[in-house]
Amino acid sequence: MQGSVSEPIAVEPRGPLDADVRLPGSKSLSNRALVVAALAEGRSRLEGLLQSDDIEVMRRAVGALGAEVCAEAGDVWTVTGTGGRLRTPADTLDVRASGTAARFLTALATLAPGPSTIDGIPRLRERPIEDLTEALTRLGAQVEALGPGGCAPVHVRGGGLGGGETDVDARRSSQTVSALLLVAPLAQRDVRLHLLEGTLVSRPYVDVTLQVMEAFGANAGWEDDVTLFVRAAGPYTARRYRIEPDASTAAYFLCAAAVAGGRVHVAGLSPDSRQADVGLLGVLERMGCGVEPEAGGVTLRGPGDGLVGVDVDMNAMPDAVLALAVVAAFAKGPTRIRNVAHLRIKESDRLAALATELRKLGCEAREHEDGLEIQPGSLRGAEIDTYGDHRMAMAFAMAGLQVPGVRIRNPEVVSKSWPKYFEALAGL
Repeated sequence: MQGSVSEPIAVEPRGPLDADVRLPGSKSLSNRALVVAALAEGRSRLEGLLQSDDIEVMRRAVGALGAEVCAEAGDVWTVTGTGGRLRTPADTLDVRASGTAARFLTALATLAPGPSTIDGIPRLRERPIEDLTEALTRLGAQVEALGPGGCAPVHVRGGGLGGGETDVDARRSSQTVSALLLVAPLAQRDVRLHLLEGTLVSRPYVDVTLQVMEAFGANAGWEDDVTLFVRAAGPYTARRYRIEPDASTAAYFLCAAAVAGGRVHVAGLSPDSRQADVGLLGVLERMGCGVEPEAGGVTLRGPGDGLVGVDVDMNAMPDAVLALAVVAAFAKGPTRIRNVAHLRIKESDRLAALATELRKLGCEAREHEDGLEIQPGSLRGAEIDTYGDHRMAMAFAMAGLQVPGVRIRNPEVVSKSWPKYFEALAGL
């Protein structure tokens, strides 16, 4: 691979892979662990914390709210928690492009004694957050989304969270539920969240939130299929916490084997992980790949007789859709991806972006309201636009493993989740 952040990166085609990959910590777990450790009583040790733009945003923000976050060595950080006694930030909490940070910090800022403002880049101001602000208001906070369409900037008055029961609209983002859960132990009363219409997109991300909360001593969980509860028992308890490898990033390396053939082993990733994108393993198996769980990780082997298209509901694993869409370009027969309308309000309109760039490669790609249909064609090289979206860059780079002439524009966008992505891909 060659190029720099000022020009497109060209991806070099290669034969079947034989690679062992060690990936950074999960972005989802890193964000949640930072919030929980910041609210804990005592000093926590976070091992395997991801180093990326999004996590830097969260580290700085919890520091501005009173936690002390210090690097020890490599990917190990200590967090001296506030015990729930946050301070009012002196400046706007700038979350840049991070929708996760925007939602988590909006909820967290309700616990500060004074006002906070959460804001970010222009695209973030197009991503609705009113489902969260309205739920927080019903739980006794004073929160307002000031942007058009219920978007950032968000003003939070602070002063605490009352608690109680509320309906939550989680049809657009599971992060709404996760944000409420993370701060609920510090509310004045127990919290119960009822899912509006019984609908929750990307439920595994909520289960990951509960996993982290429980690890730090919270009493929280599912009361039934549509209701979550959290005991308002006070601050979390500090602890040593190991963050497992990022399943979303792993998806791209596993899919590399599906595209190029051969094998890729991802160290430390368990097929039993609660991370949503582990579910992609089963989809790749249906397409003809071999999955080999091992004690030290998981191996994916490319198909011996070629990939076959699938019809699949990807609601629970939205970040893996981009990787799967590129794999589908190499399959025999069409692939239909369903129930992912919420991808339109991510870092880009991912359904529209995928369709546009797949057509550049020679596929027929048709958008649906809730998904995408991909008909493979005669593939050709192209310069791929990334729309300021790290997952677009990661996904279409895989096409270049087999198709000459694939170049990725603005490759630096991968710094949002893993700055070393292209370096690792080149090393396969």
